[in-house]
Amino acid sequence: MATTIAVLHGDQTGEELLREALRLLEPDVLGLKIEKRDFDLSLEERRRTRNQAVLEAAEALRELGFGIKAATITPERAGDVGSPNAILRKEIDGRVIVRTGRRIPGVRPLAGVHAPISVIRMAVDDAYGAKEWREGHELDEWAYRTEKISRRTCRIVAEYAFTHAKRIEAKVFGGPKFTVSPVYEGMFKEELDAAAKRHPDVRYDPQLIDATYALLVATTGESLVIPALNRDGDTLSDLVMQMFGTIAGAESTLLAFDDRGAVKVVMTEAPHGTAPSLQGKNVANPMAMILAIASLLGYMKEDQARNASRTIYEAALEAVSDGIRTADLGGDASTTDFTDEVIRRVRTKVDVWSALADVER
Repeated sequence: MATTIAVLHGDQTGEELLREALRLLEPDVLGLKIEKRDFDLSLEERRRTRNQAVLEAAEALRELGFGIKAATITPERAGDVGSPNAILRKEIDGRVIVRTGRRIPGVRPLAGVHAPISVIRMAVDDAYGAKEWREGHELDEWAYRTEKISRRTCRIVAEYAFTHAKRIEAKVFGGPKFTVSPVYEGMFKEELDAAAKRHPDVRYDPQLIDATYALLVATTGESLVIPALNRDGDTLSDLVMQMFGTIAGAESTLLAFDDRGAVKVVMTEAPHGTAPSLQGKNVANPMAMILAIASLLGYMKEDQARNASRTIYEAALEAVSDGIRTADLGGDASTTDFTDEVIRRVRTKVDVWSALADVER
């Protein structure tokens, strides 16, 4: 039986990279039965439909449970269509964003970083969507902002952080600035402490967010999982990606949960933007978008899909290790060259494993 995924098309280089990555889902590459339901989330279409295209994509994500998205443009002008990501998160009730920095073979990371670092970011509320206003005039003008977080979201983020840490054998590290904000950020700290008691087998090293940044650049190289508020997680995840060499080296995963805490919707994407200066040049790094495909497959229940996920991760990292690199990693491979090489390696692995299975039978 085929699994259907929602494919959310985007803008500029983001759309080009999505189309390259989707080549991995062709039947003759992995042998998976994956059907695609396409949605145009380009800025032009969002403006034309006044975001109805985004709402339809969100409905499909809720129905299908799986989706992959290209980078999209968020216009800055007030009264325009706004951020499609914000709409999608709200419509599917996405609560957690996972971004994992990992060592890229042959690429020198910052300081002693070599083990994976996952940022488990609150996907809703906090500084995003806060009400803002100003009062007064000239030097006596004041700017205000109201922010909010819910205990439900704090608990989901905290629980997933510890669950993820147990899965990758990592330490839960960091946290909010609860000393300055004992009511607001303190709520998140309370839930992290409670999750630590529920998971006594997971190491827990709480730190204030400013200390977290400082200690990251002096890390001894152990695997870390960092739970964070929405705004903190946004900035922190970009730093973590760059510590491993490039923001194009890892995927971003948005998760929604059911009442029992199980993942019910997964949407993956590249964490970088639309890179308009690279559009049409075939030089952008497709690794993050390729790994977004791998991440999506890894959340599926079928063993074949999960094996395919590992195959893609291995093939992409092995390609870089063997010197097939785009310009941002010091190489001269084009976008298409890199994708071709990953596909070649995936096919080889699938053929070898199939042959070994025949021998074992």
